[in-house]
Amino acid sequence: MPVVESPPEQRVILRNVSWKTYEQLLEDHLDYSSPRFTYDQGVLEIMSPSPEHEWYSRLIADLVKLLAREMRIDVLDLGSTTYRRERAKRGFEPDSCFYVNNVRKIRGKEQIDLAVDPPPDIVVEVEATRPSLSKFPICADLGVPEIWTYDGSHLRMYQLHGSKYEESPSSRILPSLEAKQLGEFLELGKTLDSVAWPDEVLKRFRGPK
Repeated sequence: MPVVESPPEQRVILRNVSWKTYEQLLEDHLDYSSPRFTYDQGVLEIMSPSPEHEWYSRLIADLVKLLAREMRIDVLDLGSTTYRRERAKRGFEPDSCFYVNNVRKIRGKEQIDLAVDPPPDIVVEVEATRPSLSKFPICADLGVPEIWTYDGSHLRMYQLHGSKYEESPSSRILPSLEAKQLGEFLELGKTLDSVAWPDEVLKRFRGPK
């Protein structure tokens, strides 16, 4: 049987790119999930995610929605929606993002304008390979309150304090969620099938009766 190898994650950095060029690239790729663009004041990163990268991203999104439902918390998953602010000359597309505190302000909107709309409450970044262009300064400038990162082994949570992010053992947006426990749930997702995994996660999340 032939072996099919998944393409590796590809990242390219370009400098001295105008905002107009960035917006034209977004327009040209409006109906495509790849590549993804990160823009930081003239520096442009173009990233084509690997299957591993996308699998981790979807697993985390499934986990957040599963546990939010268990906690009876309304969560809006907007995936890799593009967020940008021309005044700041910054923009990015997260691997996943969620509205929790601001769900009612966003649900049903066809377009999000950060000049008047809030940024996502949680941004998830999968670091299957080390990112070349950090999204932390961009997210801080756009006012994202919380970032989660996952490197394939460890999930970490960061909360915005002033203009910087500080690591935290638990979420401030979803206070019952701890980084260590979520990391353990993600490890389970590597060995259990999609039917058994949610049941086992909920069993452990609920704890002993």
